[in-house]
Amino acid sequence: MKNAIYKFVLYIAGSTPKSLDAFANFKNICDEYLKGKYSIDVVDLLMNPKLAQSDQIVAIPTLVRKLPPPLKKMIGDLSNKEKVLVGLNIIEQG
Repeated sequence: MKNAIYKFVLYIAGSTPKSLDAFANFKNICDEYLKGKYSIDVVDLLMNPKLAQSDQIVAIPTLVRKLPPPLKKMIGDLSNKEKVLVGLNIIEQG
C-alpha cells in the first residue's frame, strides 16, 4: 500500500482536549508517514449526531480509515504512534 491514497474520518464530540489531542496526534503521524497521500475529515457528532450510525461509532474520539479498504477503526487520543501505524495498516507490523 505504498502508493495508496488514505482517507480518514475522525469522529469527535466538540472541541474537548481529548478530541483536539487525537486530531493533532494523528495529523503529526500522517505528516510523517503519509505526506501528500491522505485526507482527514473531522465529524463533530454534537453538530451531526446521526452521522455516528453510518460507521457504527460507539465511543469518541474514533478514527475510521475509509480508504484503502478494508475499513479500520481506532478509538482514543491516538497518542501511541506504533499502535496507530500498525492498527491502521500504515506500516507493516514487525
